[in-house]
Amino acid sequence: MKKVLVTGAAGFIGFHVSQRLLEAGVTVVGLDEVNDYYDPTLKEARLAQLTPHENFTHCKISLQDTAAMDAMFAEHEFHTVIHLAAQAGVRYSLTNPRAYIDSNIVGFLNILEGCRHGGVKHLLYASSSSVYGANTDMPFSVHRGVNHPLSLYAASKKSNEMMAHTYSHLFGLPTTGLRFFTVYGPWGRPDMALFLFTKAILEGKPIQLFNNGDMQRDFTYVDDIVEGIVRLAEKPAVPDPTWDGNNPDPGTSYAPYRLYNIGSHNPVKLGEYVSTLEDALGIKAIKEYLPMQPGDVPATFADVDDLWRDVDFKPSTSLKTGIGNFVAWYRNYYGV
Repeated sequence: MKKVLVTGAAGFIGFHVSQRLLEAGVTVVGLDEVNDYYDPTLKEARLAQLTPHENFTHCKISLQDTAAMDAMFAEHEFHTVIHLAAQAGVRYSLTNPRAYIDSNIVGFLNILEGCRHGGVKHLLYASSSSVYGANTDMPFSVHRGVNHPLSLYAASKKSNEMMAHTYSHLFGLPTTGLRFFTVYGPWGRPDMALFLFTKAILEGKPIQLFNNGDMQRDFTYVDDIVEGIVRLAEKPAVPDPTWDGNNPDPGTSYAPYRLYNIGSHNPVKLGEYVSTLEDALGIKAIKEYLPMQPGDVPATFADVDDLWRDVDFKPSTSLKTGIGNFVAWYRNYYGV
């Protein structure tokens, strides 16, 4: 693989992807503005792990800065773009909706334009299991429609998939959308459940379990996400010769466009997730049960047959192993 642009390189998944590529000898340009959506010192600490590599360059620019983005694409000849930067979070989108338009819509357009004019051979981009929205037909499949999002975050990710298809159609740009399912692991985001729960339990504070603890999530360990990304990066999307416009498959196209789920294919109740965390910490949690929050869905469950078929991979890290690795990292990083 030649020079790769990884956006969101100081973020949770972007950091792990960059690290994996660098270890494989790939030249990586890591774009990240290092904003303050959550503690920037954690982002800086991730970058500090990457910057010693001679094949890593950090570009501290904003996705929505069109001039800076154009200049970056003009300076570097990227073979592949792995676009992981985004304004994340379902609940944050209820109070700061414009952040999602700026980063996830305007920023994604700048990525598409950079790929188009820069001759990029393959664009992989992060979508989300949130796009399944009001769907209840499980496991969630990329081959069924997702037209009822329940949050602006989900709508912005669905928009990315539609925007990518137009560029695949108009300009022949191979695009691969990756619907991630509840990613967790070392160096995770502080606004996500595992991080919040761990911090609260260690501080003797209650943890909040929404939907009275009956939520189910297809928790996916970050190393499994990275493995899926790296394998798919080497397999640019191609037109599907069996695609039928009279009975269109949402997951493929007559254009070089594909969608994949990357999930553990194993939904877990939130209560079991917390119990596994309690075991890893050796501390019982104080639990506060709350109703479902606006924008949330009660369950997620990934159909990963396409991932298995096309790149011979299915996520397999156990919850016990993954949470144990996170707790070990958390205790070491924060000295607790």
